[in-house]
Amino acid sequence: MDQLTYAKKVLSDIGMPKQQQSDLCALTLLALCDIKDHESFSDASNNWIRIHDIIQFVNTNYASSYAENSRETFRKQAMHHFRNAALIEDNGLATNSPNYRYRLTPEFLAVIKKMGKRGYNKAVKLFLSSHESLKSKYASKKAMPMLPVRINNKDYHLSPGSHNLLQKDILEKFAPRFAPNSECLYLGDTTQKDLVKDEKKMEELGFDITLHDKMPDVVLYRADKDWLYFIEAVDSVGPMSPERIIDIQRMTKQVECGKIFVTAFPDFKKYKRFSEQIAWETEVWIAEMPDHMIHLNGDKFLGPR
Repeated sequence: MDQLTYAKKVLSDIGMPKQQQSDLCALTLLALCDIKDHESFSDASNNWIRIHDIIQFVNTNYASSYAENSRETFRKQAMHHFRNAALIEDNGLATNSPNYRYRLTPEFLAVIKKMGKRGYNKAVKLFLSSHESLKSKYASKKAMPMLPVRINNKDYHLSPGSHNLLQKDILEKFAPRFAPNSECLYLGDTTQKDLVKDEKKMEELGFDITLHDKMPDVVLYRADKDWLYFIEAVDSVGPMSPERIIDIQRMTKQVECGKIFVTAFPDFKKYKRFSEQIAWETEVWIAEMPDHMIHLNGDKFLGPR
């Protein structure tokens, strides 16, 4: 058997659903093992790896042609199910972190290393005999305290992480000071992309909802001023750059409300790191100094005090 067939066999032998015995899932497994064509499974490893690296690996070593924008497909069809079955674990960082990675669990790696050799069936039986306890073990690693936050008079819980902590600060510290009585039209959690998404209201205001993947982290609407606040929460990537402004303007070209573009940072140190990337005619808010704003607006605020 070739390596792809072997990978499908082990996924079948441990009882993964048919959908998770596909070419994509088998290739994902080979990338996680770092096994190229004609290499021995006894040399498999469980080094930390990103989905980007998985795509590059299978395209380079197995003549695949997956595009970079197929990362979500890999995440939903393979990684999500592999993790639920205790085949893999993640490193506990926020999913939007550039350092977010996966690896095979040591228990499943032991099965992989026996592939095609004496003792394989015994290794599969051993894995299956402890499967439920393994699922509980690795699930407990993900069971971290959630971040409670009240949005539009409803209680929500954000997944843990520094990015979501900053989003919580935006709602609880920025909004009361600079967008009083506003409603949240959109908020993307690091694990649930569209945690809050008021499509009806956005369509009423003129949003092109088909471009929602260009949405910033938080969108607030202040009815008394007819203002929209587009806010990027920057922990590791993504300030309100000129490119982001163009994306948002394209998505809201039919919107007649006043538009305010804000980049939020947890502290001044992080702001300095990204300051050269931020577009003019936008605002900066820093959570550690919540009462103040930095206006990159030229002569709009020029004059005596």
